[in-house]
Amino acid sequence: MTAKHRKPILGRWRIVETDLWAKDYLDMVEPAHITFQANGAGEFAFGCVNATLRCHYSHDGVSFTWTGFDEMDEVSGDGSAEITEDGTLEGEIAFLEGDEAPFKAQKE
Repeated sequence: MTAKHRKPILGRWRIVETDLWAKDYLDMVEPAHITFQANGAGEFAFGCVNATLRCHYSHDGVSFTWTGFDEMDEVSGDGSAEITEDGTLEGEIAFLEGDEAPFKAQKE
C-alpha cells in the first residue's frame, strides 16, 4: 500500500464522541485525539488514557494494536477506523478483556 492510498487517514483527528464516555471525561487531561503516522506509528489520548499505536493500513482504513496507561495502570488492546463518506473518522478502541468504545473523530 502506497502512502498515497493512506494519506487521507494520516494526521491528527479530534475525538468528538464515544458511546461509553461523556465529552467532559474525554477532554479531562487534554483534548481527546488519535493520530496516525505514515511510518505505522500513532497515538491516542482521552480521559486518563494515553497510548502508542502500531498501525496497519488498508485501502479503506486502519487497524491497530496499542499499549499505554489508564490512570498509571498498564493497558493494551486493539482497534480500527475508517473514513466515512462525509469525511468523519469512525472506529472502535477495544481494551484487552474490557470495554469496547466506538468513537467518532474529525480531522484537525
